[in-house]
Amino acid sequence: MKVTIFGTGYVGLVTGACFAESGNNVCCVDIDRSKIDRLNRGEVPIYEPGLGELVAQNAKAHRLWFTTDAEAAVEHGELIFICVSTPPREDGSADLRAVDAVAGTVGELMRGSTLVVNKSTVPIGTADRVRDIIRAKLSERGVEFAFDVVSNPEFLKEGAAIDDFMKPDRIIVGADKPDSIELMRQLYAPFNRNHNRFMVMDVRSAELTKYAANAMLATKISFMNEMANIAERVGANIENVRVGIGSDSRIGYDFIYAGVGYGGSCFPKDVQALEQTAGQYGYEATLVHAVEEVNRRQKKVLPGKIAAHFGDDLRGRTFGVWGLAFKPKTDDMREAPSRTLMETLWAAGARVQAYDPEAMGTARALYGNRADLLLCDSRDDAVVGADALVICTEWRQFKSPDFELLRASLKAPVIFDGRNIYDPARVRAEGFTYYGIGLGAQPALSRDDATDRPAARDAVPVTAA
Repeated sequence: MKVTIFGTGYVGLVTGACFAESGNNVCCVDIDRSKIDRLNRGEVPIYEPGLGELVAQNAKAHRLWFTTDAEAAVEHGELIFICVSTPPREDGSADLRAVDAVAGTVGELMRGSTLVVNKSTVPIGTADRVRDIIRAKLSERGVEFAFDVVSNPEFLKEGAAIDDFMKPDRIIVGADKPDSIELMRQLYAPFNRNHNRFMVMDVRSAELTKYAANAMLATKISFMNEMANIAERVGANIENVRVGIGSDSRIGYDFIYAGVGYGGSCFPKDVQALEQTAGQYGYEATLVHAVEEVNRRQKKVLPGKIAAHFGDDLRGRTFGVWGLAFKPKTDDMREAPSRTLMETLWAAGARVQAYDPEAMGTARALYGNRADLLLCDSRDDAVVGADALVICTEWRQFKSPDFELLRASLKAPVIFDGRNIYDPARVRAEGFTYYGIGLGAQPALSRDDATDRPAARDAVPVTAA
């Protein structure tokens, strides 16, 4: 099938590469000339495991190509996907200018029947909006072509997007016309062979499903962080609580890890946009509002622990930060908790020495050259001479450090763990004061105490009745 993708960001590039991999002829179009030039040179502008190889092999096979020529792109596609960014406005509502621009372009340039597929995350009613824009442009031209607009939301996790696309949990299509449904069914057939994951519903339900899914996952994260804050105050251990509630099959273990809050391009934006959409229809979404409010507050927990330990005035102090991306296996720092942490430390007069396996370039683009930020070449370099280690992202390489080297590198053996990746007993036995989330302060054991206690386990011990 001939497929055109408007937008070569995260969703557009993954979608285009995966459709090309299944044998389709895919054109990706973008207004950013520099990005298209990079893609045509074989450079993938974002980090996603496996994406570079997938783009390269399909471009080499001439199934995937990139252009800024919108007219050629519209002419190419029997299906035209809208995969452009919908960033939040100041009030939290979704900015649909890019979606509107694509709809206008399609209406101005289409020369025959076309199926327009909205894959961008958009407020409920956007398919109707796109349809109206295209219809108005065709009317201005004095022409009439058959077209339809369907909703096909994406459910891609950064760091696992290729697998998510190739082996989806569900393929949701919001459409009413049988011809449109059948065309989408054919397109997704290679990804729907073992089990029927193809779900057809009305357009507005499909649009709401995307927001509802992200809001539900964000709710689990904020709920667990709320429980962590309660646990610290009542003397409980949130890791024990997590194991206890996760064993309930109705709850499960996914998305119930206490931490420093969620970030990225989806959860913060989508939760805010859902609340705004509800408000536009006269409904106060109290729970949705609380989810985002808890998350904003949670991003301040780690800076609060640092201030409680060192005092509010951090001038002359340096902190080694491990992890800048909002989650592992990505270079995305949008709404990342690390940003709140570093900006709070800077405001208090501190310096930061930071390392992330993938997000160093992103950090440079965000913050440029500044005297209070040193971007280091390794995790070990980031802690040399620092007053404490602060962990913001649970990259695998951070989970088993050389504690003896770490203690020798730091001015004081203090760890602020925003992801609870260490066993407090083990870290205390290594001579560190340890602050986790939902655990309270864990002062270092004396060397005698550490020698007398049994070897620490990798997880907090829980005794089954």
